[in-house]
Amino acid sequence: MEPHGRDDPKGPVLHIVVVGFHHKKGCQVEFSYPPLLPDEGHDSNLLPEEWRYLPFLALPDGAHNYQEDTVYFHLPPLSGDMKCVYGVSCYRQIEAKALKVRQADVTRETVQKSVCVLSRVPLYGLLQAKLQLITHAYFEEKDFSQISILKELYDHMNGSLRGSALEGSQVYLGLSPRDLILHFRHKVLILFKLILLEKKVLFYVSPVNRLVGALMTVLSLFPGMIEHGLVDSSHYRPKSSVSEDPSLAESAEEFVSVSVTDIGDTALDLEPAAESLSSGNSAEGDNHLLKPPSRTSPESSESDWETLDPSVLEEKEATEGKDTAADLTDAFESKPGTPITVQPQSGSGQGVVPGLVSGLEEDQYGLPLPLFTKGYLCLPYMALQQHHLLSDVTVRGFVAGATNILFRQQRHLSDAIVDVEEAAVHIQDPELRKILSLTTADLRFADYLVKHVTENRDDVFLDGTGWEGGDEWIRAQFTLYLHSLLSSALQEDNERLLADYGAPFVTAWKISHNYRVWYNNKHPAMAAITPGHPFQGQYIFFCSQSVSVGGALTSAKSAMSSWFSTLAQPAAGPPTEPATEAKP
Repeated sequence: MEPHGRDDPKGPVLHIVVVGFHHKKGCQVEFSYPPLLPDEGHDSNLLPEEWRYLPFLALPDGAHNYQEDTVYFHLPPLSGDMKCVYGVSCYRQIEAKALKVRQADVTRETVQKSVCVLSRVPLYGLLQAKLQLITHAYFEEKDFSQISILKELYDHMNGSLRGSALEGSQVYLGLSPRDLILHFRHKVLILFKLILLEKKVLFYVSPVNRLVGALMTVLSLFPGMIEHGLVDSSHYRPKSSVSEDPSLAESAEEFVSVSVTDIGDTALDLEPAAESLSSGNSAEGDNHLLKPPSRTSPESSESDWETLDPSVLEEKEATEGKDTAADLTDAFESKPGTPITVQPQSGSGQGVVPGLVSGLEEDQYGLPLPLFTKGYLCLPYMALQQHHLLSDVTVRGFVAGATNILFRQQRHLSDAIVDVEEAAVHIQDPELRKILSLTTADLRFADYLVKHVTENRDDVFLDGTGWEGGDEWIRAQFTLYLHSLLSSALQEDNERLLADYGAPFVTAWKISHNYRVWYNNKHPAMAAITPGHPFQGQYIFFCSQSVSVGGALTSAKSAMSSWFSTLAQPAAGPPTEPATEAKP
């Protein structure tokens, strides 16, 4: 393992932290092991400046409305480190009268605390499963001075997780694309394309465990994103004046005891919304080239996020386009198209290597795409104290989650607000709605997913046990979708191929940061990927069943077999008219 800045941990877990709510001081760190600051004790309330929001992330807003909750959150790296810190927090509350040892500062009827793990590996579900057991045992002691169990947790986690590879089902533990599609249905594809455009996307719902579960499940549909794509997703600087902001200080003091509706009218001293720096946020006009930010931040090394020279890409197209197209054509003609029901197979030499341009660990296809880099943030849960990040000029976009109504009310600070409870995606900009409109081929793809997911949902014995319609199968379909989109983008005269993905969408995506970085590097394995939408083609009718020509509908074979077998049978009499009219 690499050293982590100020502290050199023995394993992937950096700290075990207990956060409590003090009736006068608000949310504060009560215990940390090892200490968050090397020169302080385990019971110190002091924090590194980069982690000043830790108490408000671990003990979420409105937590008093629930007996228990779980939070996923991201912290910025400490000085000298370039990796995101992944946090998992388990919150619980207990009646004060049930405590065996009641300390003097316990003045309320309930005691609210969170036990959280700060880790260098994004094993959210695995960390949560272990942490929930220990949190339960810690509260069952009814004496919060008994901290030996927390130290044992630190040693156990580092012993069991050391050397764990970020692959396999353990990465996706607790993230269910099946449940996501059952809830959002066709809108899952809209969310997928929305994030590809690097827009400002805000997820909203309570409690927090539903929020972070939905957000992280969407991200798990992007190949390699959870494993290797989030290392730069939390590069932001805390607002230096938060402690001096009277409105935020007042909110922080009553952070848990005041409900969301009570602080709905609180006046926040918000920074004015800055214009988006990313040219990818608009597909209008002649804004087709990446531009440097209008001003740089003296405190941030991320201010050069748009420094790719467009001429480099244009030169690459001119010199390599023909050779690439010829190689790809040979590969495509020699191999049949991959059915969408088959999990995509990678070539030999499978593994990840450091990307020359993106800096991320990439596979042979250049995935994960460098979405969460250079000021595009991923914050599964945002505290009220982080509200200023929505309008920070060094933040070009975000995928963030919030439970406080104030985030949702500030609609102008987000391109899209995802209401998880209602399974609704609210987009105010009519141009963006047009860009994200699903094409006919997209709708066939979404229908295919929904159909397979819902087929056996009523059978409690078969539900989720098969390959088709299961979680891994769904991720395989989105992998194929993205592979096909990238392959289509590499072709010459690819307007017809890309039209199935939506011409306005492709135009906007091609000027995004992630596409230009991906295109600026070579990915030989893409030669094995068939270009074109998996569900491209026109509908024809066989025996009252619609079949997609050139697509991968499984109903095609059965429909055509039935049709030709009917033609092969000797005529027993005059043909009869069909009893019902064929419907598409």
